[in-house]
Amino acid sequence: MNNKSVRTQFAKQFSFFMAIPAFVWVFICFYIPLLTIIARSLLTRSPGEIIPHFTPDYYAQLFELKYFHVIWRSLLLAFGTSVSCLLIGYPVAYFLARKARSAKNILLFFLMLPFAVNLLVQAYAWFFVLGKSGLINQALMMLGLISDPLNILNTPVAVYIGMIYCYVPFMIMPLYAVLEKLDQRFVEASFDLGADWFKTMWRVVLPLSMPGIVTGFFLVFIPVFGEFVIPNLLGGNKQMFVGSLISFYFLITRNLAVGSAFTCLSGIIVLTAAVFTYWRLKKLWA
Repeated sequence: MNNKSVRTQFAKQFSFFMAIPAFVWVFICFYIPLLTIIARSLLTRSPGEIIPHFTPDYYAQLFELKYFHVIWRSLLLAFGTSVSCLLIGYPVAYFLARKARSAKNILLFFLMLPFAVNLLVQAYAWFFVLGKSGLINQALMMLGLISDPLNILNTPVAVYIGMIYCYVPFMIMPLYAVLEKLDQRFVEASFDLGADWFKTMWRVVLPLSMPGIVTGFFLVFIPVFGEFVIPNLLGGNKQMFVGSLISFYFLITRNLAVGSAFTCLSGIIVLTAAVFTYWRLKKLWA
């Protein structure tokens, strides 16, 4: 094989070679820990034994109603946050993509700015907004709408607000990427054929932006399901969520086996919920 053929073959496979470091990184940082957790949830070793043996006992301990209450609560929080972020983020993304024009770059800068701030700092900032002496209570009392401060902090409402605030940019960005590339001729054709604004949005714009909706939905849904920083800080750790319970087993009780089993069980449930939701979203505008 001459030098020209070698260079040609290398050029064809260049993208593959460039991707090898990413594959190695993902394998080391994701698949090895994942396989370790799965193995830890299924294997046990008694004192004096060298080779661990298979056991389903750790999973059997989880088949109690209280654990499924935690998973169900996390699913509701993840679904509610995702839907709320979609309702808030879609108009924002549409405005940025189709209407902002000269102000687009500065608005995108402010949208991306929260990514430069640590999630812990963002969560703590809400203490000054939702507390009894926070901005919301002060504004409501100045307007005469309430006489005593509302107890918003350390409630599910505070957790819900914090989740939406921290994760709505993850919804807006994929929606913006899709809507920005939307061919305006489809919209114009819909109007020319007699459709009003609502029908055009429902039958043309929304179906064409479905890839952004699906991507944004799962960029919010899956991280929120396992979130533990925001529930612990803004919720006062009064209600257990999946992330809170996993951190409790791994960091507090040091029960790694049960914690691994619960991690795997909750992972299977959230993947099942994600597949079902994806099927429903795709069928909605099929």
